[in-house]
Amino acid sequence: MKNSASEKKTGAVGLSSSVSSLKGVGAKKEEALASVGIRTVQDLLLWFPRKYLDRNLTENILLKQGESVTLILEILDSYLAHGRKTRLVVTAKTKNNEPVSLVFFKGVQYFRRVFHTGLLVAATGRLEYFRGFQLVHPDYEILSYGGNSELNTDDLPESIHVGRIIPLYPTTEALREEHLDSRGLRRLVFYSLETLKGKIPEILPKEVVSLRTFLDRESAFREIHFPSEEANLSKARTRFKYEELYYFNLLIEYKRSRRAKVPRILWPLPESQSAKEVVSKLPFQLTGDQTESLSKIGEWTRSDTPAAILLQGDVGSGKTLVALLTALRYTDNQVQVCMVAPTEILARQHYQTVLRFLGNMPFLGIELLVGKEPKKIRAEKLYRLKKAESYFVIGTHSLFQEDVEFKDLGLVVIDEQHKFGVEQRETLRAKGKNPDILAMTATPIPRTLCLTLYGDLELVTLKHKPAGRKPIQTRWFTDSRRNGVYNSIRKYVLQGRQCYIVYPLVEESEKSDLKSCIEAYETLQKDVFPEFSVGLLHGRLDAAEKDRVMNSFQKNEIQILVSTTVIEVGVDVPNASVMVIEHSDRFGISQLHQLRGRVGRGSHESFCILLSDSQVSEEAKVRIQALVDSEDGFLLSEIDLKLRGPGELLGVRQSGLPDFRIADLREDKDWIEISRDDAKKFGSIGDMEKNEISHRFAEGALLFSN
Repeated sequence: MKNSASEKKTGAVGLSSSVSSLKGVGAKKEEALASVGIRTVQDLLLWFPRKYLDRNLTENILLKQGESVTLILEILDSYLAHGRKTRLVVTAKTKNNEPVSLVFFKGVQYFRRVFHTGLLVAATGRLEYFRGFQLVHPDYEILSYGGNSELNTDDLPESIHVGRIIPLYPTTEALREEHLDSRGLRRLVFYSLETLKGKIPEILPKEVVSLRTFLDRESAFREIHFPSEEANLSKARTRFKYEELYYFNLLIEYKRSRRAKVPRILWPLPESQSAKEVVSKLPFQLTGDQTESLSKIGEWTRSDTPAAILLQGDVGSGKTLVALLTALRYTDNQVQVCMVAPTEILARQHYQTVLRFLGNMPFLGIELLVGKEPKKIRAEKLYRLKKAESYFVIGTHSLFQEDVEFKDLGLVVIDEQHKFGVEQRETLRAKGKNPDILAMTATPIPRTLCLTLYGDLELVTLKHKPAGRKPIQTRWFTDSRRNGVYNSIRKYVLQGRQCYIVYPLVEESEKSDLKSCIEAYETLQKDVFPEFSVGLLHGRLDAAEKDRVMNSFQKNEIQILVSTTVIEVGVDVPNASVMVIEHSDRFGISQLHQLRGRVGRGSHESFCILLSDSQVSEEAKVRIQALVDSEDGFLLSEIDLKLRGPGELLGVRQSGLPDFRIADLREDKDWIEISRDDAKKFGSIGDMEKNEISHRFAEGALLFSN
């Protein structure tokens, strides 16, 4: 970075210059700006407005009741008016000496301190008439703190604040303390643009700018901060949305190329005889999706370039079997495989499922590695992995630990992969010789999210469930129907079926939620279903107790399992045919769909009962009704995306979803597709490396799904 003092003297300020090179930015302002990530002039220009106010001035015309206006006002006085409700009345006058009052019913003491005699403000609102014209709780901007009886807006140096569409910027307490509220930031941005006139280079390929009819970059910066009209503001926003997505897609291509630079040593692998034997002994046929997925995965893993694949499948679509048949190609050829799951329950479930599919077949060693195992047993397992006496290990976060070593790790399978962080996934990859990655998710993800979140992965989708599974009937009842629900549970349990009753466990109220779950279990066991065996499962139980409860439920020794969302993913008990979800309005669509997927895994008719209070929010009604109307996880994920947005849908921290400044993955579907195609056609990795436009969001996202 150039010396900011010399830049101030010479005027040689550029996009990469420190913000301290700008006039008026001293050490304290520089520190305040750095606290929100603004370190360079380009960072400042990329600090886009959060919204805009149309403050084209209403002057030299007759004021009319009911009209929306923006007026330059000089504050004359203020007083408290008493009536049914005390209010602050701030008296003021326009340039033409017309009296207008500003009226505040809330925050009276605060506004009494803000508005003092001589203050010059721009006020925007709807004109009302009560003993004269007034604006009630107007939007306002302070223009000058000194009095000026001769108001002439043409002479105001702060004219960037009024008489136009003005930007309102996101700000913080630290910024405001240094007078960098919206007004202060406007002045700084305006000064930056004036300083950089003719010095902002174009960074998109000229073919793209021409093809997509974009504003040039300098014009786009001016229009997004100080729009001359609505149409140009829209063009500027589109330009920067595209720019962000375009360079993000270049990063994706960079990741692909970097991964391909390190060839594998152990390939190509021949077909697996064990996989063929497993398929021949299945009591059902593979679905068309499963067969096609295995073919695609086999093709991608035959070259010496490491493969990275996302296996996306709706609940009950058979992802675990596809992962196993893929893994057997490696283990048959003495190449090790590790499969990691987010919970111990799910890891044990995978372990048991794999053993069940393999039956009595001779196998080259399979291990289960979870937390809190006796030291001696764990040490023996680790020795077998290190010496390649075991070829397939299934485990939890314990697999990330330093003492877990492999001789020849060739495939890493990550189930519910968005629940793992970037560093954890990298830790696993580093334990092998540039292994293949097979990421799995049971959370159907809309295509636009896939293109951004997993753009560097080959996508394989399982949509259809195995033959013989009946649709799950979903019903929504309020608490008034609870006794009828209990009678239905009793009916199906007497027929030999089993039931889940799930309670929410929300982080903010975890203690009270867990207490209500335990209390409900005791009531159900003693008072409601004394004739049945009722079990309790939640995350606070130790591993041995969780295992005991799940084994008992799988053997039908427990008929009704009261649980928190610890059973959300992966638990497979084909005999369970009734799922009751308490307080269903507190769950998201994706979570409700995952929970529903715990039933309907056998040939029996299955039901999902959503219970809630009679009074729920409008959004909760939309979520619950969506579950009643559809069993299609991909359709539901689109609805969820519209309701909650991508960050909430997946959890930004876990998913690695980049923090886009302006692009919106819900609104900008078309530009996601277009920018992806353009990046492949017109872009080059060199563009990304030589331009600083990789931005901070992109730098952080570079490794997000390795």
